[in-house]
Amino acid sequence: MLRRHLIAACLALLLPVLPATAQQAGKFIVVQSTTSTENSGLFKYLLPLFTAKTGIEVRVVAVGTGQAIKNAANGDGDVLFVHAKADEEKFVAGGGAVKRFDVMYNDFVVVGPAADPAGVAGSKDVVAAFKAIAAKGAPFASRGDESGTHKAELALWKEAGVDVKAASGGWYRETGSGMGATLNTGVGMGAYVLTDRASWSAFGNRGTFKIAVEGDRKLFNQYGIMLVNPAKHAHVKADLGQAFIDWVLSKEGQAAIAGFKIAGEQQFFPNAATPSN
Repeated sequence: MLRRHLIAACLALLLPVLPATAQQAGKFIVVQSTTSTENSGLFKYLLPLFTAKTGIEVRVVAVGTGQAIKNAANGDGDVLFVHAKADEEKFVAGGGAVKRFDVMYNDFVVVGPAADPAGVAGSKDVVAAFKAIAAKGAPFASRGDESGTHKAELALWKEAGVDVKAASGGWYRETGSGMGATLNTGVGMGAYVLTDRASWSAFGNRGTFKIAVEGDRKLFNQYGIMLVNPAKHAHVKADLGQAFIDWVLSKEGQAAIAGFKIAGEQQFFPNAATPSN
């Protein structure tokens, strides 16, 4: 009899909590983002801080920037967090998102085997390095996935005057994969790869590979964030999504981004225009 009373008392205490728990279960947003923010470990570090402060869960879909924008255009997400500024601005201008904000930056680097068949190691001129890679017919592994990294790479080939479409299947190989998979492919075939620095810092299967080219201003890599337009997609969680954006742009969020390190080195540099409290 005593046991029954104890069980009934426990149930009575739990029942008032159930509606609140059920309500909390729906308090989440979907962020369409890049593989670099996910693979580098930034989100694993950053998002629990936001959730602890607000109670809002963030579910990330990590794909190439091109695919992330397509997903957002279809209404498959509440927030877009990517790194192809021209495409982002075009997306906003077309009404796909409400407003774009700079968040942070890092840089791209070219990595390659220690043997350095194109002789580009130590260069700070990425266009000259790309010309040398093409002239030597040295293997190059491209993401080939319309990601922000792929778009940046194609712009560099264009500036170098190299037709990579004509070279496709020869020395130039397109993986159609994310950054981690492309780095694995590059290491496996001894090919140069353009990667964002954070993904490289987090990458463990380096073999003899090292950074060959870095430090060129053309390797600057800006990230932006925006709310998917609720006027186009009524199901967008505008309040929750904006709360995430506001936090990322705040002094607290910007400090958290600056605090993310791999092997003691800062990976992303916050540059929101007007951080708030």
